[in-house]
Amino acid sequence: MSCCPQPLIFLLLAAAAAPRRPCGPLGLSRDTVLGRPGANITLRCWDEAPGNVTVSWRAEERGRSQRLPAGNALPLHRLRHEDAGTYSCFVGSQRLRSLRLLVQEPPETPRVSCYRRSHDHDVLCEWPLWAKPSPGTRAMLWVKQRFTAENATEQRCRFFSKAQKFVCRVKVPRGADDTKPFLVSTCVSNGAGGAAGEDKIITLNGVLRPDPPLNVTVTALEKAPQRLRVNWSYPSSWDHRFYWLRFQVRYRPEPAQTFSEVRPWPSCPCPCPQPRADHVPSPVLPMFPQVDQVTTTWLDIHDAWRGLRHVVQVRAQEEFGHGAWSEWSREAVGAPWTDPKDLASEMGFFSSQFPMEDGTYGLTLPPELFAEDGADGTGGPIMEASARSTASPYPFLVAGGSLLLGIALCIGIVLRYRQLWQMGGWQGAKPEGEGQHVLVPLGPPRPPLSDTPLLSLPRSPAPGGLHVTSLDYFFSGQ
Repeated sequence: MSCCPQPLIFLLLAAAAAPRRPCGPLGLSRDTVLGRPGANITLRCWDEAPGNVTVSWRAEERGRSQRLPAGNALPLHRLRHEDAGTYSCFVGSQRLRSLRLLVQEPPETPRVSCYRRSHDHDVLCEWPLWAKPSPGTRAMLWVKQRFTAENATEQRCRFFSKAQKFVCRVKVPRGADDTKPFLVSTCVSNGAGGAAGEDKIITLNGVLRPDPPLNVTVTALEKAPQRLRVNWSYPSSWDHRFYWLRFQVRYRPEPAQTFSEVRPWPSCPCPCPQPRADHVPSPVLPMFPQVDQVTTTWLDIHDAWRGLRHVVQVRAQEEFGHGAWSEWSREAVGAPWTDPKDLASEMGFFSSQFPMEDGTYGLTLPPELFAEDGADGTGGPIMEASARSTASPYPFLVAGGSLLLGIALCIGIVLRYRQLWQMGGWQGAKPEGEGQHVLVPLGPPRPPLSDTPLLSLPRSPAPGGLHVTSLDYFFSGQ
């Protein structure tokens, strides 16, 4: 009643239940002696040495020879990795035997993780180690398609001492199906033993993990005190001409320790929450829930905090969600645009952010501490000092202009009276004294009052001045 032939079912079951590859210690020759670090061992030249023969020993390691104490038995205490090498015993100048000493520990059990940097790269499987492996340790990896009878592909793994991990490269043939499962097996062995890793089932799509985005920059947008523009570029290992990535951005102001994920605008529910202008940010910000990501290489943050530097990071994933997210990119720092007038006003009335020596902002105090009259009588002076330190320059400009206008008016009045003095219009008398000069009349002496007619003939006034002697014409009643 089965839809598949009976032999094919048995073949699939046999392939699925195939025994694991043996993973034991490497085969040791007869003249190889194994010792573990810290242990004590004894090397023997003969099983039963004659009594009248003197045996000498030499240790040969990396081309160097060292004489050791004589005797048929050579005891070695508290072995170290440096004690490994070849030990030879002699009678006179004749070599009798050479023993190879290995100082090794059983290898660590591998915990393998596989990833693929892009659709056109091979699969890399790796696992880290707590300690450097013993010399001669060998790591192998086998890959085969699941539920098939084909032989597994064997791959030798390489140890990278700087990263302290084994790395194996799995070749991906052209046209391979990205959805078919593969079975991955690992084995690490040396003379002291072997350790097999847990079998893993992977697909080419499932192990996609791009490299982090590059060239992340954060710039301010003019006249937008709550916005930041974030730009980045594709990693060099991903060919964006054929395959796209989607990106996620997270940010935090420098006093905070928790990152927030960006909501692509305007995907947040309306009305979108925005921080108030008079709100002082707390040290820890709430996390936004994860939302759909963007496929562009830029994004605007619409709810940045005024006047604070922000740390921004970006990560990437395959556009259809296959595989895992990349690591976060390197941190980029930027601050929103700040209006100098608004900054002076906020700092003068309620700002409580004090810059530290390293450029960050320290303790955040509530605005109530800057009230005009505090409960302890210290609120007033703090407010006054803050107001004086950040006073607006406009009152000073108005006062300076008024002072200049008053000085100009005084100068005009002085010049006017000086002109009258020169023309004889000032009739006030000065007391005689030392340093005084007698005023000499410019015309003939005036006749007595009795000889002066009540109405004098009008004369044309001399050009350039006003003669007060002609004022009687205006008071004659005509």
